[in-house]
Amino acid sequence: MKLSGNKILITGGASGIGLGLTERFLLENNTVIICGRRESVLQEVAQKYPSVITKVCDLSEESERQELFDWISENHSDLNVLINNAGIQQWMSVSDTDFFEKAKSEIDTNIQAPLHLTSLFIKLYSLDTIINVTSGLAFVPLTKVPVYSATKAFFHSFTLSLRQELKGKNIEVIEMIPPALNTDLGGKGLHDTAPPVSDFINAVFQQLKEEKNELTFGFSEQMANAGSQDLKNVFARMNSN
Repeated sequence: MKLSGNKILITGGASGIGLGLTERFLLENNTVIICGRRESVLQEVAQKYPSVITKVCDLSEESERQELFDWISENHSDLNVLINNAGIQQWMSVSDTDFFEKAKSEIDTNIQAPLHLTSLFIKLYSLDTIINVTSGLAFVPLTKVPVYSATKAFFHSFTLSLRQELKGKNIEVIEMIPPALNTDLGGKGLHDTAPPVSDFINAVFQQLKEEKNELTFGFSEQMANAGSQDLKNVFARMNSN
C-alpha cells in the first residue's frame, strides 16, 4: 500500500484507533473521509482538521450502509482505500437478561457492517486497498467479552479468505491487529493502563512501509505467532478469575 496520495474512508474514524489513523494518514498527505454515528464527535474532528470530510452514518443499519456507499459513489468515486475499523465491545455474560440484544448489536456492527461495506465498495473501480481492523482477541478470547472476541475471530478468518479472493482483482487486503490500547472501547477507564494509540499507530505504519499485510503490536504480535499450547496457556491466564 502506498502511504500518500490516497483517498481513504475510515469507519469509526473520529475516536480511538480510527482517530489515530485519521491523524496519521492526514500527516502522510492523504484525503481522509470519516464516518460515525455521533455528529458532534465528527464535527470536533473536522474543527481540528478542516480537510477531513465527515459523514454521519449508523453502520449497524443496512440502509445507512447503502446510503454511505451511494454518497461515496456520487461524490468521491476516486476513493481507493476502505478501512473497516468501526466496532463495539460490550462486557457481558451469557446469563445476562439482555445478553442476546447486546450480542446482536455487536454482530451487526462488527460483522454484518464490514461484510456489507466490503461487498459494496469492491464495485468501485478505483478501490485498491482494504484494511480490516481485527484484534489480538481473535486468537485467544477474553471471556468477559465473549461475543466481541468471537466477532473478531470471524473477521480474522474472513480477512484471510478475502485476501486470497481479491488477488485477481488487484485489491490488497491488509489486516490490522491491535492489542488492548488506551481507548474507551468497552467503556471509559477499562483500558487506562494499556499502551497509547500513538505507539500502535507508529508501529503499524512502519510495518506498512515494509509492505506487510498483517500489522501487529505487543500482545497481538505474540498471539498471532503463538502455537496452540501457548494460546491455551494464555487463555487460562487471561480468564482465571
